Amino acid sequence: MRHEHRGRGFGRPGGWQQADLPDPADAPDWFAGRLPSDWFAGPPVIEIDRDEIVVIGELPAPVSEKADTPAEEVPAATKEGAVARFRETTRPARMQIANEAQRRYGRSVAWGVSVDGERIMFTHLAVPVMTRLRQPERKVLDTLVDSGVARSRADALAWTVKLAGKHAEAWLEELRTAMRKVDDLRSEGPQGL
Repeated sequence: MRHEHRGRGFGRPGGWQQADLPDPADAPDWFAGRLPSDWFAGPPVIEIDRDEIVVIGELPAPVSEKADTPAEEVPAATKEGAVARFRETTRPARMQIANEAQRRYGRSVAWGVSVDGERIMFTHLAVPVMTRLRQPERKVLDTLVDSGVARSRADALAWTVKLAGKHAEAWLEELRTAMRKVDDLRSEGPQGL
C-alpha cells in the first residue's frame, strides 16, 4: 500500500525529527539588545541547539589586592569571588531575561561566565537521550566504565560524544552549513509539497 504524504514531509527541515521550534537566528541580536551593557567585557557567546540557549559572557578581569600582581596571576580565590558576586547580583535579572527568551525561542536558557579563558557554567540542561546499542558499542562503554574513565554508561557515552565532536568539529560545521543550505532551498521552493 502506498502512503501519500501531506504537508511538507517527514520531520523538521534539515532532517530533525522534532516539532517545529521558533527560529533562533536572531537570538544573538536579541540578547545583545536585552543584556545590560555592563555585565560582560564584550559581547557574550550565544550557543543554541534544539533544547537550550547557552549565554556565556567574559567577566572583566578581577583585580587582586596585591597592586603589583599582573592580571594573569590573579589568585583563584579572587576569580571565584568575582564569579560568585556576578552570579548572585545578577540572578533576578538573569531569571527574567531567561523567561522572556524561553517564551520567544521555545528553549531553556543556561548561563555561564568566562574568566581568564576558564568557562564556569551556572546552570545547563542534561537532556536524556534514548539510544539502542548493540553489544560491540556497549562493550566500548563498559570498558570506559571498568577502567575508571567514566562512572556510568551515560557518562561514557557523553565522553565519547565530546571526543568525537572535538575531533570532527570541522566536518560537523561543514555538515551544519550544508543542512542550513538545504533548509534555505526548501524555503525557496514550491510550498505545500
